[in-house]
Amino acid sequence: MARKTIVVKIGTSSLTEKSGRLDIARLRALTAQVARLRDAGHQVIMVTSAAIAAGYSLLGYRERPVSVPAKQASAAVGQGLLMEEYARCLSEHGYVAAQILLTRADFSDRRRYHNAFSALEVLLSRGAVPIINENDTVSIAELKLGDNDMLSAQVAAMMHADLLCLLTDMDGLYTADPRTRPDAERIPYVERVTPELERLATGAGTANGTGGMATKLEGAKLASGAGVAVVICSSREPDVLAKAVEGTARGTYFKAGSGMKTRLQWMAFYAPTRGNVYIDSGAAEALCARGRSLLPAGVRAVEGDFAAGDVVKVYKSGTDICLGRGTVNYSAAELREIMGLTSAAAAARYPDRPAEVIHQDNYAHMEQEVSE
Repeated sequence: MARKTIVVKIGTSSLTEKSGRLDIARLRALTAQVARLRDAGHQVIMVTSAAIAAGYSLLGYRERPVSVPAKQASAAVGQGLLMEEYARCLSEHGYVAAQILLTRADFSDRRRYHNAFSALEVLLSRGAVPIINENDTVSIAELKLGDNDMLSAQVAAMMHADLLCLLTDMDGLYTADPRTRPDAERIPYVERVTPELERLATGAGTANGTGGMATKLEGAKLASGAGVAVVICSSREPDVLAKAVEGTARGTYFKAGSGMKTRLQWMAFYAPTRGNVYIDSGAAEALCARGRSLLPAGVRAVEGDFAAGDVVKVYKSGTDICLGRGTVNYSAAELREIMGLTSAAAAARYPDRPAEVIHQDNYAHMEQEVSE
């Protein structure tokens, strides 16, 4: 089997007992599976949850705290416990563990995004197993945005992984909640994440976790849109990671979309956008289907107050369909002056500027829009 880069996300429900305490036996069993993937020649990045769950009881809390400061304090205690166990288990199998703590801000800042990418590349090339968690002790919004589902998807997209394996307490996405609806059916394969599918996935998972199927579906949407195959499966299935790599694990598999370069991935999924540009159907076909650049003649409307060099969203005029994102060569005020004009007329007003509003090399087509 060819070597693959695999991102394994292990949720809180997979690492804790019903009491909320860290389940050391489960952690070691799952880590041993990761080691076996490494033995088979694959590169593996782990994204782990459960720092809060591992730490809160040691601070005297009887149950998982609700306030953000208490969660942050619990994570500060629990993160060390997690890494100690991971490092010990991986060492027993001959592998080095490398801790990396990230926040969403590390992805939205281009320089920090590149630094994280470079560090992970070196760690993988040296045979280490990176273990990533959100930096819960200093973050705020991240504690409310899912059980590391989006973080694992961002990492998988950034590293051009072959597979993102989302381990949880459920064996995939169902047509309804199987815990309350015995007639619910598992969805084995998803070609594209649709609004109808997103409506199926609502609610949190367990009392100790922070996510649910909705955040897993959003993570799968981002990763598959970036060209990464995704599977949601149960951590309780024996040898689930090996089966997931082979495509035989019981779960829900998501088709990988067309990949894109690292630079375009950053723009497509993480760069802050400063405005919207609306284009006609002819320009949409040229930009999205024929790989052409966006010219002034195709622009129909402009929203926002962006500058040249900013990233904007591109919409088909008269709809709410986001076609993609691109770096504009004109400010919003300048674009309002030249929109609808021929390239020659636009050049007469701005003779020293590029002919293209958005060059094709600086445009990322979105097969499915990912919420910011």
